[in-house]
Amino acid sequence: MAFEGLSEKLSAAFKKLRGKGRLSEADVKEAMREIRLALLEADVSFKVVKQFVAQVTEKAVGADVLEALSPAQQIIKIVNQELTQLMGGSAAKLEISSKPPTVIMLVGLQGAGKTTNGAKLAGLMKKQSGKRPLLAACDIYRPAAIQQLEVVGRQLDIPVFQMGQTNPVDIARAAVEHAKKHGNDMVFLDTAGRLHVDEELMDELRAIKAAVEPTEILLVVDAMIGQDAVNAAKAFDDALDIDGVMLTKLDGDARGGAALSIKAVTGKPIKFVGVGEKLDQIEVFHPDRMANRILGMGDMLSLIEKAEQNFDQQKALELQEKLRKNKFTLTDFYDQMKQLKNMGSLADIAGMLPGVKASDLEGAGMDEKLMQRMEAIILSMTPAEREDPKLLNSSRKKRIAAGSGTQVVDVNRLLKQFEMLQAMTKQFTGGKMPKNLRRMMGKKGRGPRMGGLPF
Repeated sequence: MAFEGLSEKLSAAFKKLRGKGRLSEADVKEAMREIRLALLEADVSFKVVKQFVAQVTEKAVGADVLEALSPAQQIIKIVNQELTQLMGGSAAKLEISSKPPTVIMLVGLQGAGKTTNGAKLAGLMKKQSGKRPLLAACDIYRPAAIQQLEVVGRQLDIPVFQMGQTNPVDIARAAVEHAKKHGNDMVFLDTAGRLHVDEELMDELRAIKAAVEPTEILLVVDAMIGQDAVNAAKAFDDALDIDGVMLTKLDGDARGGAALSIKAVTGKPIKFVGVGEKLDQIEVFHPDRMANRILGMGDMLSLIEKAEQNFDQQKALELQEKLRKNKFTLTDFYDQMKQLKNMGSLADIAGMLPGVKASDLEGAGMDEKLMQRMEAIILSMTPAEREDPKLLNSSRKKRIAAGSGTQVVDVNRLLKQFEMLQAMTKQFTGGKMPKNLRRMMGKKGRGPRMGGLPF
């Protein structure tokens, strides 16, 4: 998980401060030394670390902090503020042209994920902003680059413009004209990359920039290459004057040094982050929320937004009414499981909860095979049986098992789990805390066992 190592080391440093009550300058400097080492181990640029620690130390050794009732909390607050500023202060929006189409030029090294993440961004703009994007295949060198763009375009239902292996500058120019004629208000130019920064690559990108005058140039960089990502960002910015950065594979980078260094080194904000392989796993980068996550304060806003995107509002209202009337059915049970699954892994969700470490739930998630069996069993029932499982006698269970390719024991297990959930929701909606809730929790708060539910 992103920033996992840094988060744990910072938590350890703050724990020592909290245990001291009143703090001296020596206590603060010892904590700053640990913070400096934690940042360097997270692969943050040495110059950035030096400046960051100096700014925090200057504010932390003031009398108003050292003499406060809770100086440790004051220092955590200062670190939070400085981390937020280090990563850009506030979320940077994508600039939208007043005269369509908005042209977004995607640049970067080979392997950073330009093609996939450019398509992800186009999908995000289509879903959240109601845009009509066009993907343009301007990478004529990498084998199957055009086919890859067409595949992700089909998956996201976004048109792809391509002219084969012709001049990339001509393709970009023609793509913009095509967008104007066909009502596409955004064009995403998927340009070529190289294994390293070279002048030939930069010349081609400069020519495309001059030909279409893009609204924004977004640099796509792989978070997992650490300081090399920062160096690449500096080189591309010097050559093209980029407008922002899209950081990919952030979910796989336990250190996070690139995210903490890019803004400070280049002056250009991180605008989006890729947080998984699926085509909907892209997020707007919020420096304040990321600082909260790093310091173990959670990110409830992002969690709420993720839930809103994945849960059907109308179904949620209907479910609320059903729960109130104690009419929770097997169809509702399955719908909620499916929507929860769409939110991602339990470790990702846990990382957004205050005080919960994502590593505690590393590898936790929905059991795909069990989910498939549940789906098959529920869909093999008649609508009446889903509404009222009491109808399920022995012969009906045999029919359902045969229709779903499972055993009667699997049908019975599902019904038992459903009864448990019904009983629990009945107690909650009745305003009572279930007496057996404590027994259903794992040891030391490791999470619910739920009697075999597919977690």
